[in-house]
Amino acid sequence: MRRSKGVSRAVVALLVPALFVCFTAQSTVAAMIATERMVAASDGSVDAHARVATFLDRKDVQEVLERYDVDPAEAKARAAVLTDAEAADLAARLDSMPAGGSSVGIIVGAILIVFFVLLITDLLGLTNIFPFINKNRH
Repeated sequence: MRRSKGVSRAVVALLVPALFVCFTAQSTVAAMIATERMVAASDGSVDAHARVATFLDRKDVQEVLERYDVDPAEAKARAAVLTDAEAADLAARLDSMPAGGSSVGIIVGAILIVFFVLLITDLLGLTNIFPFINKNRH
């Protein structure tokens, strides 16, 4: 019994520092990049910021912003301080985001989720909401 405690302590004494080194060590890779690649990357971010600004300048977008009590000038100011990655992500999603899009899809989705949860609980016998599920349950 005494001997196994000593072995356990030795194993722990070796494993704890090893695990600490494994989890805290970070690998870094450095490489040379071509000037053309860097210029292309910077042009994309400028285009993304310009595309977001152009989108916010549209009359229909400004009307929707005003309908939700958002000042279009403040929205432009906030869009101007987006990082390059955020602006690129937003610019990529602009085509799929309608200005003032309806929330019908969200409401229908929520109703369907509630329906399926109730249906599954009824099938499992936890509830008795839908009488057509188990007519011979009782």
